[in-house]
Amino acid sequence: MVANLGRGNAFVIVERVDDEAAGDWYVQVWLRDDNTYQLEFRDGTAAEHYQTRTISQEKVIVALSGWANGRPDWKDAFMWNNNGASFGNAG
Repeated sequence: MVANLGRGNAFVIVERVDDEAAGDWYVQVWLRDDNTYQLEFRDGTAAEHYQTRTISQEKVIVALSGWANGRPDWKDAFMWNNNGASFGNAG
């Protein structure tokens, strides 16, 4: 799916659904107009929403796969910024 991103089809979102856990759990990627990938994930709440950017399609694919498979090291290849405050209700 990541390899097929382009104009008009620029997003991939993978969501974990757990009826017993409150909150939203997902990882998403956006192929920006400058051909960089914006990778984001949320760990339950808006306050735990993180973002990074990369030019590496391979790193994005490894991260998405690692997240989906529950590998604890899936995000280690990036420097993440917490942007939860930008969601206003981040508490």
